[in-house]
Amino acid sequence: MPISQSPWIRYVCAAFGAIFIGFGINVMVNPVSALSFFELSYPVLPGQRKLVDTLLAVYGYRDIFMGLAILAPSMYGSTKTLGLIMLAAASVAGIDGWACYSTVESGWMNHWGYAPMLAVVRAVLTAGI
Repeated sequence: MPISQSPWIRYVCAAFGAIFIGFGINVMVNPVSALSFFELSYPVLPGQRKLVDTLLAVYGYRDIFMGLAILAPSMYGSTKTLGLIMLAAASVAGIDGWACYSTVESGWMNHWGYAPMLAVVRAVLTAGI
């Protein structure tokens, strides 16, 4: 049986989906912690806090959406669809790393470190290996 048809590859993808959901919940519940993933500090001024909290709510929901978008095909969909969604998740990790690099010039590997794992899983799924 090819790896792409094994239930274990779907479990790996489901684990990534759960991690994204966990990150999204963390962002919404604890924005100070979430900003630390980007090596940023929580603002002191109330106006800046309101802006950051709003942007973090969007960011948190993005992570939850990505997690659900991964979980659905990992349980019910095709492996090629799941592979393409994993590619999209890898690209988000790349952009998050770029945001760290271009803003504070540190912490980018916290994001770029897991993008290759997502890309490898994607390659297995879409190639039908």
